[in-house]
Amino acid sequence: MQEVVEGLRQKGHEIVVVAPEVSLQIKPSESFAMKTYPVPFTQEEMDGYFQAFCKSAFEEGSFLERFFRVRERMTKLFELGFMACEQLLKNKELIRYLEESNFDALFTDPALSCGAILAEHLSIPSVYLLRGIPCGLDTEATQCPSPPSYVPRLFTDYTDHMNFLQRVKNVIFDTSNLFLCDFIFKPFEKLASEFLQRDVTLLDVFRKASIWLLRYDFVLDYPRPLMPNMIVVGGVNCAHKQ
Repeated sequence: MQEVVEGLRQKGHEIVVVAPEVSLQIKPSESFAMKTYPVPFTQEEMDGYFQAFCKSAFEEGSFLERFFRVRERMTKLFELGFMACEQLLKNKELIRYLEESNFDALFTDPALSCGAILAEHLSIPSVYLLRGIPCGLDTEATQCPSPPSYVPRLFTDYTDHMNFLQRVKNVIFDTSNLFLCDFIFKPFEKLASEFLQRDVTLLDVFRKASIWLLRYDFVLDYPRPLMPNMIVVGGVNCAHKQ
């Protein structure tokens, strides 16, 4: 996201970055003002969980082995994200500052959904930058076609060219989303409902997004249907070389 923030600053925009005191990437910069808030975990804990999660992407095994391994490590990361989100939304002084600042838009990665919840509270347009959301919530929120006969699901290792048996297996794999999403996103939905003071689902919040900037790359990814507000920006996060 920092590449995009730097570009916005060069175009004359004023930017405020809101981040927990413990974060993976964001550091103070002359390009933006920075507002931080305390969280109940250490940098070492976050780095350790993130490295374990990244390592799991390269470990081989059966579908069930990979599913449960990723599920366990993803749970840890989402627990940290939930704690950070909870601390932000309960920080009355920071929330009051954001309410009074009259921002034009909120730029966020919706995977942990806290920025999306905040944009809904502030009633301002939201712009998402993402590689993907677990369980295909991005396609569901945008009502984007994602037929399992054509779009391969997580862990299948298929391409967009599947034979009949592979398509059947792809449909079966798609049902794993029902078990993957519930335990991850339910705490965020409960937190969002309490903060917004009405019953909401994350899909309700995600549907309000104005622009989805997708870090897909046609060299690494297969072609797929996209909606008009879904824009492919693969490579935007890559370092610029001479």
